[in-house]
Amino acid sequence: MTKDKKNKPSKELPLGFVDRQEKELLVRDFIISNIKEVMIKYGFQYLETPSFEYTDSIGKFLPDKDRPDEGVFSFQDEKKWLSLRYDLTAPLARYVAKNYLEIPKPFKRYQLGTVWRNEKPGPGRFREFLQFDADFVGTKSLQADAELCVLISEILEKCGLSKEEYVIKISSRKITEELFKKVNINNNEQRLTALRALDKIDRLGWNGVKQLLGKGRKDKSGDFTKGANLNLSSIEIVEKELNKKTPDTEDLLEIFKTFKDYGFSNFEFNPSIIRGLEYYTGPIFEVSLKFDVKNNKGEVIQFGSIGGGGRYDNLVNNFGNYDAPATGISIGLDRLVYALMQKKEFKLKQSKQVVICIFNKNLMKDYINLQKILRDAGVSTEIYPGESKLKKQMEYANKINAPAVILYGEDEIKSGKPTLRDLSSGNEKSVSIKELVNEIKKII
Repeated sequence: MTKDKKNKPSKELPLGFVDRQEKELLVRDFIISNIKEVMIKYGFQYLETPSFEYTDSIGKFLPDKDRPDEGVFSFQDEKKWLSLRYDLTAPLARYVAKNYLEIPKPFKRYQLGTVWRNEKPGPGRFREFLQFDADFVGTKSLQADAELCVLISEILEKCGLSKEEYVIKISSRKITEELFKKVNINNNEQRLTALRALDKIDRLGWNGVKQLLGKGRKDKSGDFTKGANLNLSSIEIVEKELNKKTPDTEDLLEIFKTFKDYGFSNFEFNPSIIRGLEYYTGPIFEVSLKFDVKNNKGEVIQFGSIGGGGRYDNLVNNFGNYDAPATGISIGLDRLVYALMQKKEFKLKQSKQVVICIFNKNLMKDYINLQKILRDAGVSTEIYPGESKLKKQMEYANKINAPAVILYGEDEIKSGKPTLRDLSSGNEKSVSIKELVNEIKKII
């Protein structure tokens, strides 16, 4: 008889989740530092909310299902459903309602936090990602909407993008509201289906969207998405209206005037910008990159926006009768990192430690003393963590991209002169401990 093989756990990750290595994380830290600098400059307060919220607090109501799993990751706890936050805006609305009497009006907050989407993943589009949000709560002033576009522009340029490499696309939900009246969309479900369809213009083009406005569309995988069931003449009206080149709504005209006062011109009116979330009530904006982004196979892909936002004057009212009109903008930081790492070479200081090779474990005290001298002088240093032969130690040093190794055997200890080997050139140099730090810094 053969013994049953023990089932081993998979080493693979679920789709839409990734391990992030040091270089990517350092680029992300660089972006975050620029964000914080700009947010302090603009007078925003830093806020953190929990990863989990009650499911009904984040706006996912699915009474026809036992488990509210559409778009969010959820579980039941003591008869109430909890969900990992889908975005940072709904938790902000809950926070404002809870602390309404204590917070200033308007309340200007920014947040950096992980969010989770139980959706189909794609290149640079993850199910878990870090998001940045900036919001004004408690003001109807459209100057706030304009300033959000200006501050996002400043952040992108501090991160290395030129004005030619990105654009803020702007529209207003009032345009689609008027359009839906024109084509007699009164049913809320049909309205949301049409909005979701229009939100896919960049990804699918008008041909694909027309199918979604009509009977529906089957994608390459064979999945069928039910359409909004508009007739052909109504679809033609929608397309014509959303191809207009100039705005005629008061809110956008006021924002464009404020842009002029700011001297801000890196935007374009685009009435086909929709934003899929159903709580937007006024101006909406989207941040798009204007350079090619490639997938892991080196193929140019339809990358879409890296973020956006808009005015949501009624969201806080979901929690009670609160006068809290609001506007906000979000950036998916991991998507931004994914694109930026293809666009430019970041000269960020990665950890490059010098390795002290071990010749005799009985000399550990000498190794530790040398390590302390180097670390105290600001040199990242480690004693080889093992007892392998010198060849294995050198392989380890090369694998971690160490700039140099220090050979410190009995002879070197007696002479007080360790041997420094430059791993890029292979050159070796015998130097005093006093001179060692300066010699290492020449290599690093």
